[in-house]
Amino acid sequence: MKECQKFTGNLESDRRCLEDIFSECADVKKKEMNIGDQKEISCFLIYIEITMSSVMFRTTAIGNFLVELSHMSSARILRALEENALGLSDLTLYDTPKDAAKGMLTGDAVFLIDGFDRALKIPDKGYPGQSVKDVDSEKVIRGSNEGFTDNIKVNTALMRKRLQTPDLKVRQTSLGVRTNTLVNLVYMKGLVRPELLKEIEKRLKSFEIDGILESGMVEQLTEESWFSPFPQIQTTRRPDRAVMAVLDGKAVILVNNTPIALILPADYNSFIQTADDYYNRTEIAGFTRLIRYMASFFAMALPGLYLAVTNFHTQILPTDLVLSFAANRQGVPFPAVVEVLLMELSFELLREAGVRLPGAMGNTIGIVGGLIIGQAAVEANLVSPIVVIVVSFTALCSFAVPNDDFAAAFRLLKFVVIVMSSWLGFYGFLLAMLAVVIHLCQLKSYGMPYLLPFVKAEKNDDQDEKNTLVRFPLFMLRKRPVYTRASQRIRFRRK
Repeated sequence: MKECQKFTGNLESDRRCLEDIFSECADVKKKEMNIGDQKEISCFLIYIEITMSSVMFRTTAIGNFLVELSHMSSARILRALEENALGLSDLTLYDTPKDAAKGMLTGDAVFLIDGFDRALKIPDKGYPGQSVKDVDSEKVIRGSNEGFTDNIKVNTALMRKRLQTPDLKVRQTSLGVRTNTLVNLVYMKGLVRPELLKEIEKRLKSFEIDGILESGMVEQLTEESWFSPFPQIQTTRRPDRAVMAVLDGKAVILVNNTPIALILPADYNSFIQTADDYYNRTEIAGFTRLIRYMASFFAMALPGLYLAVTNFHTQILPTDLVLSFAANRQGVPFPAVVEVLLMELSFELLREAGVRLPGAMGNTIGIVGGLIIGQAAVEANLVSPIVVIVVSFTALCSFAVPNDDFAAAFRLLKFVVIVMSSWLGFYGFLLAMLAVVIHLCQLKSYGMPYLLPFVKAEKNDDQDEKNTLVRFPLFMLRKRPVYTRASQRIRFRRK
């Protein structure tokens, strides 16, 4: 309606505009009251149930606000509202009912006063949400156990707590035509490259969708190569990991209603690293990182390599080992490839069942189910013991990869390697590996090569190679990665 394009200062008209917007909304509460020293000014409060404390309590922002207004004259009230003389920290004035409705949907109250031609958004407790808690995934031996929550303001504050500098910048926008989900772009001024920020904002504005319910939707809508099994945006639940990325010149995207932050750009090496790689001594950090690199290879290659060797190239194995494999396969009615696929699919099924079942029951089904099914399959001569060992070791390697999304890529490619190896033997294995390497060489994340710093290392004087397969001592990591502005690469100096 025409009268609803802008607030007029007429309480009845302005109130009707908001009530029309929120018609048939049983969870929207409305209160009428009178304020002023003579109680002569009518006002109207509208808010979403549960998001507000009792307005009668003096301990709430709205309660104190109304108490102060109740002792003022009409002229003083209008002047105080105009100048925010009462000092509300998050007071926002809205000129239109549409803007006021959006403000109310963030979890705050909207206040209308007769004679004042704008609406006031007044903060209170907001929507219910989880408090800061331990991180279930990305476990570390040493370091903070704080994890992100579902509240974007809390998540931003957790990063601000670790980076207490005004150079930490936060750009806020909203995505989703109907959900209006808040999204924060967090970066360090002076470190991040301006072209990266422009590219991120361009991609965030390049689509329109009904709703954004989780950061995974933003990830899929903004990545370059949707067909690639490898994630091009890194995810984390840890504030300290997000802060590390910001200090390296990367950007972090926080999405409301999810505890998972997005780090970009991403590369192969960053998915292998963990937060406590920088908290532990060089020797143990380098050793464990090397183990994770090997685990990422075997999680994809081991079953296919086993099939290639045992079916086509047994001459490279010792004779006693070949005879042992043959003896263990006595009575097994299936070809080796069927054995491997049967066990791999069984383990994937157990993994999925363990994730979906609640709490301790999920852990139990994963361990007990794997033992029972593996032992029963061997005793029934459906599979040979060596296949159970190979598949179990492969699953163990996939669990050693720190990032779940990254590990899932190797789990998928594992089946491609199995098919190629069972078809062409070692040549098929090498063709599959070559295809993966070529794909990784072509893959980019926000314009940066995915295999950094194994490629383009000269762009940063080969300094980034000190933090790849092994981690050099911290005093030798003098430069920030190539993602940072060239003028701000120096990170460490001796005094």
